[in-house]
Amino acid sequence: MKKLTLLAAAVVFCASPLFAAEKTWNGSISDSMCGAKHPTAEHGSKMTDRDCVEACIKDHGGKYVFVSEGKVYKIANQDFAGLKTHAGHKVALTGDMKDDTITVARIEMPAASKSK
Repeated sequence: MKKLTLLAAAVVFCASPLFAAEKTWNGSISDSMCGAKHPTAEHGSKMTDRDCVEACIKDHGGKYVFVSEGKVYKIANQDFAGLKTHAGHKVALTGDMKDDTITVARIEMPAASKSK
């Protein structure tokens, strides 16, 4: 009986990462070269955050990152379709985090706030 209990506990402990719940964070899609801040004239002229991210990815070999509350997180699945679509945007990103790397499952624009 004791062995069965230990075996059951070991299975639950080892399987728990397989069933890790996805989490959603609010932040923005940026690039590994700029991180949380996009210098005003980094590319020779003033650009929007979106244009800067696209230039850093396309022209300078940067990688997509996610910035939330000033912290920069790596993105494991760089080929996720929503990354290019939402480059430079404020988003709600859903996925699984391991250390400082997120595997993205979903990216959505946050709901517009209603002001009176």
